[in-house]
Parts: sequence; C-alpha cells; structure tokens
Amino acid sequence: MRQKIKQWGCYAVIIILLPYIVTVFLNGPSIETSANVDHIYIKVKSGDQEIELPMEEYCIGRLAKEIPASYETEALKAQAILVRTAVLKKIKEAGSGAVLEDEFWSEEEMKKSFGTSKYKSSYEKLKKAWMDTEGKVLMYEDNLAHTPFCRLTNGSTRDGNEVLGSEEYPYLKIKECPLDIESKEQIQTVVLEDMDAEITGTDTAGYVTTVRVGQETINGEEFRNTYHLVSGCFTIQKYDGKLRVTTRGVGHGLGMSQYTANEMAKEGNKAEDILEYFFEGTQIKEVADIVLDTE
Repeated sequence: MRQKIKQWGCYAVIIILLPYIVTVFLNGPSIETSANVDHIYIKVKSGDQEIELPMEEYCIGRLAKEIPASYETEALKAQAILVRTAVLKKIKEAGSGAVLEDEFWSEEEMKKSFGTSKYKSSYEKLKKAWMDTEGKVLMYEDNLAHTPFCRLTNGSTRDGNEVLGSEEYPYLKIKECPLDIESKEQIQTVVLEDMDAEITGTDTAGYVTTVRVGQETINGEEFRNTYHLVSGCFTIQKYDGKLRVTTRGVGHGLGMSQYTANEMAKEGNKAEDILEYFFEGTQIKEVADIVLDTE
C-alpha cells in the first residue's frame, strides 16, 4: 500500500514539474509549454530601441512583413512554422537575453500596407495561420532546424551545405521550383553607374557567390545588398556606358520558395507537405514533444 502511495506521489511530481522541464529545456524560465509558448514575452529590436512584446504579436508582425497576406492559408501556416522555429532557435542559442532583430510590422505599419479596408481581414488571416500552428516547430533530428526562405527562386532552391559552407544542413537540398519561372517578378533589370565589375563565382543553382570589383573580390550577397538588387542570382553587362544588371528570382534562393509554397497550397497541399518538400528529412513537432523525444 505504501509503495503504491509513493508511486502515485512520483507521478504527481512529474505532472507538476513537466511544464518547468519543457521551459528549462528550451531556454531557462522564459519559455513555457507548447500551449503557452506563443504567448511569452520576448525582447525585440524596434528602431533604435529594445522593447518587450508578446511573441504572438511580434511573429504576426513578421508574417505580415515577410509573406503576402493574400497567399493561401496553408502557405501562410508553413511560413508561421518557419518563423516560430527561427525565433525559438535564436532564444535557445542566445539565452534569456536574446534580442530578436528581424524586422516586423507594427499595427500601424500593417494598416498602412494593407489599407484600412483590408487591414482587419488580412490581420485575421495571418493570426489564424499563427493560431492554427500553435506550438509547432521544425526539427532536424534533435535540433531546431535552420529555416530560411525567399519570395521567389530562379527556378530552383540552393544547396544549404554549399551556401553555408557546412555539412550541418543536409535538409536544405536543391529543389526544383518550375512555377517560379512563370512569375511576373522572375526577371528584373536595373542600370548602375559604370564600374569595373565581373562575376567570378556562382554556385550549383546559378546564384552569384563572388564578384570582382576593381582589385577587390567580394561576396555575392554583399554585392547584392550594396546595390539593392532584388535577387542573389544576377548577370552583369556593359550597356551604353552603364552597367546593366539582370536578376532572376527574388531573395537569396535558400530554403522555402514562398511563391512555390503558395502554388502548392493552391493544388491542395498542406503546410506539412510544403515543409517536407523544402526541408527534406525534417519533422514538425510540438514544443512539448521536443523534451519527450530527447529523454
């Protein structure tokens, strides 16, 4: 009889302490169970200030900035899981003092972008995508996955190990995105002032890795950011005393193509299908499940 009482006492202690165990696993006392993780307060960069916001508010603001609210719900849900994973990964790695620096839209910025007439419906659609995926994250083996994304590829995504120079990202493989080529944003051209510039390296997917500018060789993304190019896949040509740069796609080309994700959703694919395609070998798990699988 006493043995049974002791056993029931042990079970009671485990039940009481489980939320705390989940909390400590992810990041000290600042993250709770999957049921509550979306409602914790986090530190974020807002202009020149650091402020605290509910995670839900920050992440919906990121969704609003990072993906068109007009996209299909399943594409928005896939993006929500990527955002949640990235946020928790940052907090887990940096600790309780982590400050999230990825830009997000405030309520005022959303109203300005969506317009007064569409703000409420757009916000509710994004919030629903967030709520429908509550507590869900993307895992590779026992770790939160690296979850990059871009608006539109040049026709395929890039190899993660090749781009990031590490063997830690076997789930970021080259994935064909033929529908991206049909987008009206696929090819864009800008004209820059003439300079001595030459592309000296590209990766397997055709994205620029190095550019020689004068006597200096710089990273392709550095060149892209310096001259505000929409894509990391581009060509350079001399043109009428200027430099004509033609880009393909929108963004860095790594991870999930939002455009293809939206087209997949139109065809009836779920968020799980979309993420399985772009992040091969990963699994979607609840935050609470992370602890159970690592015990």
